[in-house]
Amino acid sequence: MQHRITKLLRTPMMAWLARGLLTLPFWSSGLSKLFLFDAGVAEMARAGLEPAAAFNVATIVVQLGGSALVILNRAAWLGAGALGLFTGLTILLVHRFWAIPEEPFRTIAMHVSSEHVGMIGGLIAIAILSARSGIADDTRHNPALHARSEARA
Repeated sequence: MQHRITKLLRTPMMAWLARGLLTLPFWSSGLSKLFLFDAGVAEMARAGLEPAAAFNVATIVVQLGGSALVILNRAAWLGAGALGLFTGLTILLVHRFWAIPEEPFRTIAMHVSSEHVGMIGGLIAIAILSARSGIADDTRHNPALHARSEARA
């Protein structure tokens, strides 16, 4: 049973699925802010981010661009880093549980912040895994590297 699961986990489809699911909150939010631009601007204004339209555009670029880099496994470290930094900033700028006096809003913001920290951990993990598989990924596009990796195997 373990062999079958290990074999499944090593398939390219599972890696693609994991990258897509990990980035789902980002690309779905980015698409929402793109297609419902005025609602995205209003969200930025509610968070006190001005100029709200510029923050909405920057958010769209980071969320969609970072997600694409991670999903396509091209400079995944850069995409994961951008999304991780973005996520950390949302804790400091939006989900400031330490500054919320009333309950249950403080506790809700604290839980959202801890989930964001977990997401940052997942982004770090995906960047590590992408870096570890980088040699294998490079061999697909470079016959000389492919021949060397085959010789090592």
